[in-house]
Amino acid sequence: MSVQIPFVGLLFMHRLLRISTTSQRHLNCGGLLFKLCKQRREIRTFSTNTVTCKDNEGDHSGSEPTISKMTPRHALMPTRRRPLSPLERISGMLPQDTLSPEVMQLREQDQQDFEDGTNTQKTAAEEDPDHKTVPKKDDTKTHHEIDAVEEPNIPEIQSFSEHQMVSQSLPGENFLVFGEFLVAEYRRQGQVEFRKMFRLQTGMRLNSQWGLIMHDDIAGQPAGCFLKTNIGVSLLIRRASLEDYVLFMKRMPAIVYPKDAVTMFMMMDVMEGDCVLESGSGSGAMSLFLSRAVGSKGRVLSLDIREDHHKRAVWNYNHWRTAWSLRRGEEWPDNVQFVHADLSTASSLLVGQGFHSVALDLPSPHLVLHTMTPHLHPGAVCAVYLANITQVTDLLEGLRCLQLPLLCESIIEVPIRNWLVAPALRKDGSYCIRQAPILAEAQRQEDETSENTDTEETAAEEQPAFGSVPYIARPHPEQKSHSAFLVKLRKYVK
Repeated sequence: MSVQIPFVGLLFMHRLLRISTTSQRHLNCGGLLFKLCKQRREIRTFSTNTVTCKDNEGDHSGSEPTISKMTPRHALMPTRRRPLSPLERISGMLPQDTLSPEVMQLREQDQQDFEDGTNTQKTAAEEDPDHKTVPKKDDTKTHHEIDAVEEPNIPEIQSFSEHQMVSQSLPGENFLVFGEFLVAEYRRQGQVEFRKMFRLQTGMRLNSQWGLIMHDDIAGQPAGCFLKTNIGVSLLIRRASLEDYVLFMKRMPAIVYPKDAVTMFMMMDVMEGDCVLESGSGSGAMSLFLSRAVGSKGRVLSLDIREDHHKRAVWNYNHWRTAWSLRRGEEWPDNVQFVHADLSTASSLLVGQGFHSVALDLPSPHLVLHTMTPHLHPGAVCAVYLANITQVTDLLEGLRCLQLPLLCESIIEVPIRNWLVAPALRKDGSYCIRQAPILAEAQRQEDETSENTDTEETAAEEQPAFGSVPYIARPHPEQKSHSAFLVKLRKYVK
């Protein structure tokens, strides 16, 4: 028994020593944890107090940049707890009894700081009654609403400018209405890349490789405006002139081109109130030109041997008259009489009529000269439109054989040569400047002061001065080819 008591005592002493050693280690670890957590708390306190220090420094020295205080919006931002260190994680796993009082106090302070931060957010929200916490998904909508409130005058300014443009329209100006013939154009670098004539109709759309425009968006706009297609390309929308209509209208045979029609009018000396005979209505181009030239007081008699050509000429003529009445609010003069007949056998149709001039567009005009000549006023002119030179020789041979009182005054061709004229540009897109000639040394010294002044003024201007930019000019690469020969025949008295 005496032997067992010392052994039990030794075991008890060993257990006490082990417990004391473990407690000492826990105390050492607790002290180390307390020091580390205290340092992290000081660092965090320093980082949050930096704002206040900077604000205080900004009050005394204006040279250093200041940092603004946290706004209520910033205060409402969610604050996350700092991540735990490995030692803090280990201490959290230890029993509460093994922790030192210092570590327990540090835990209580961290919990209290977190609760104070939450209370601060709630207090900031209460102090800012205008602020509303909204989901993040609605932030975009809110910003758009704010922008609309901050800039309420922009739509008013735009509407005022549009109203001012409408109110300042010129007398007699009409806006585009349904039923008119319009032309859409797209130009790039001064050249036309797209041109199309169309009739403005409800519910239709203008299709092109540059996009589409609804006809309903064009109606009510002023003529000569730029409208954007659905892909953002600006097209010029303007009213179709008579030249545009003649070139783009539906036609069957070839037309008399405007350049030739103008020259024929000069040959025929057509004026308002004249009575003109036309043979070869074709698609109605020359009939429209003559109708405008003679006016409401004049009269045009147009004949064609083919029924399909006759119908096409009547159709084009009536469509232009309808569009014109919608455009100008007045009727186009109905002064053209279309007849389906052959001029060579229409002597009965011409009985009792006299004409101030005659226009012939026939493959064999020499076959109708004997019918036409008696009804042409003395000294008047018959203009003949011929496509090739062999027709010209046949006409002259017919005049020689028939011995009619007609004198061939001229045989001409009307060429048109388009030119490209544009200011000279450098490779970087800037304007070239005219170079002055090299002056003598004495004169150069005299003009140094004036040249320096001119250089400073030119540098201050956005555009070069008038006459300082050279221009380049060359014939257009796409030229119109031959169209016809024009023969002028004048009736004389034997």
